[in-house]
Amino acid sequence: MLLAVDVGNSNTVIGLCDSGASKGVLEVWRLTTEAERMPDEWFSLLWPLLRARDLELTAIQDVVVSSVVPTVTGWFAAMCRHRLGIDPLVVSIDLDLGMRALVDRPSEVGADRLVNTVAAFHRYGGPAIVIDFGTATTFDVVSAEGNFIGGAIAPGLMISLEALTGRAARLFAVDLALPESAIGTNTVTNIQSGLVLGYLAMLEGMIGRIRAELGGTATTIATGGLARFFADATPMIDHHDADLIIDGLRLIHRRVRG
Repeated sequence: MLLAVDVGNSNTVIGLCDSGASKGVLEVWRLTTEAERMPDEWFSLLWPLLRARDLELTAIQDVVVSSVVPTVTGWFAAMCRHRLGIDPLVVSIDLDLGMRALVDRPSEVGADRLVNTVAAFHRYGGPAIVIDFGTATTFDVVSAEGNFIGGAIAPGLMISLEALTGRAARLFAVDLALPESAIGTNTVTNIQSGLVLGYLAMLEGMIGRIRAELGGTATTIATGGLARFFADATPMIDHHDADLIIDGLRLIHRRVRG
């Protein structure tokens, strides 16, 4: 089996995949990312997850990793080499990914965005827009040929909420829910309107602008933490795909290491 790991700034997603690609993604676990988590700590988290599926360490035949947190990349790779006897495949633009980053500085593109591009084109074709809801919300634009051609990065919804309530003395955190109307009648619904409906308007506006620049059409896929919430809130998002990045890692591993 293949262990596919995506390390984000807030969360780490670990997927267990069928190495033969007949069943794809079998299991997905989501953990909090801690930059200074040591190799033995990673092992202490991984081992119970495998045992819950009645799997031994020997069931893991290879590991593929995408990461935007360099310290975690190093510690996790050290765990793989010491505990699993595997030198993991770490995704970068230097690999043969089956796609190109047609941007000004390809080396600056996050590994997660490269993986999203591969997975989105494989599953939905192009052109496409992948909206990944994480610490930041990224818009990854996939060309008709399956290349990454750029996008946008916006503050994540939780960062926006924390900034608002942390800097305004009389405002407070609220539940992330769609209000019934844009005109709020109390502090809670005022914040929900400005934050949630405002964020939704930003998403719809960005989708519309990107589609127009692509010639009018593009399949839009939502993934990441708040993907389901916003996918249900607007018809401009065509698909919610929770396991998109894990499947992309599986595809890249199959291409690079067979």
